[in-house]
Amino acid sequence: MFVKSRKLLFMLMVFFLLKNSSAQKIMNVADGWAKNSVNTVVFRKNAITSFNGIQFVSFYDEESNVVIAKRKWKSTNWQIQKTSFKGDATDAHRSISIAVDGDGYLHLSWDHHNTRLRYARSLQPFGLDFGQEMSMTGVLESNVSYPEFYTLKDGNLLFFYRDGGSGNGSLVINKYNKLTKEWTQVQKNLVDGQGKRNAYWQAWVDDSDNIHISWVWRESPDVASNHDLCYARSSDGGRTWQRSDGSVYDLPINASNAEYAARIPQGSELINQTSMTVNARGDIIVATYWRAQNEKVPQFKVIVKTNESAVWQTQDLKFRSQSFSLSGRGTKRIPISRPQVISWKKGKHYACGVIFRDEERNSFISLAVNDDISSGQWHVKDIFREACNSYEPLLDAELWKQKKQLDLFVQKTDQVDAEGKSGLKAQMVKVVEYSGKVLNRF
Repeated sequence: MFVKSRKLLFMLMVFFLLKNSSAQKIMNVADGWAKNSVNTVVFRKNAITSFNGIQFVSFYDEESNVVIAKRKWKSTNWQIQKTSFKGDATDAHRSISIAVDGDGYLHLSWDHHNTRLRYARSLQPFGLDFGQEMSMTGVLESNVSYPEFYTLKDGNLLFFYRDGGSGNGSLVINKYNKLTKEWTQVQKNLVDGQGKRNAYWQAWVDDSDNIHISWVWRESPDVASNHDLCYARSSDGGRTWQRSDGSVYDLPINASNAEYAARIPQGSELINQTSMTVNARGDIIVATYWRAQNEKVPQFKVIVKTNESAVWQTQDLKFRSQSFSLSGRGTKRIPISRPQVISWKKGKHYACGVIFRDEERNSFISLAVNDDISSGQWHVKDIFREACNSYEPLLDAELWKQKKQLDLFVQKTDQVDAEGKSGLKAQMVKVVEYSGKVLNRF
């Protein structure tokens, strides 16, 4: 009986190892800057992206050079190009964002924190050589932060950024036409802080090219002044905007006319710039974290409005046990990452996944899954068991949209509180590839 039990245990262990080894592939790219989190901040849109079977990544190397690399899907061989561009990698706000238009040209924006626009485009489709820095529209380009690219089904691009400073800024949206190769300004002040506050947003473009944004308000440069969660969407490329019930906004959107998905007071350890998604059923899902009133521990939260519901609902994941306080200026060293959120069809339901890093879980990359976002329960599993320190999850959103394949840009980085610089030497930039099967094993 004992021998049979040992044999069964051995067979189960072998099965488990085979099952998991086939679900994950780790590909090294090159060493990158790691003395802060500039390569791994969650608001990079995008650190990693795919188009027509080619995947691109971008990062700063140890000398603050902008590096671009590409590979063919299913290949582990990277072509790596150190560009002629540099940035101030010591400021974790100044991340690199990339996108590929419908003709295969790579667009690059980098090195922003209330500074002039820095933007360039590749000389050839799928090429890694870039032309000179250029303007987009020439309007509102002297005080730029948080550049983000989003792709449209026709191959055109959107470019979001903040004009102005923390506590006093506006959301600008530009659009790129691949036929004319020109940018136009769609919105110069979509979400208006009215000189009193600014919006920290996250966005998603769904399968029908509807643009969805959600945001928190911040009253000052102090992160403790973050409050509330708001929502808007556009079905015409960003020209007009509606609430979730279809009612039309008078623009610009401000604190008095915004739709509030969740009311959250200042001083709640509410983080800014997280992630959102909209699945094929039309469920609007935002992932973030804050500390509920009368509680001591900040918890990851999912705010959702399903296509079957008339109201927003907040789901509290409630698996954390360690408290922390979120206040002050600059990039903070926080024991948890801001989360990424994904959603996919699983059987008869739509599942939701929240990807995060938490010191409670040894700073591994973890995934919390709810098999039915309408009513199900959350369960958590570590999916990358190496300590990533100050890493925040960065996914290939285009590959996820096309194939429901989860590819993550991964690098161990070390953030010192308030724009400090750690002594961590350069760390390997990796792409960790998960087959779709890993999501359905929970």
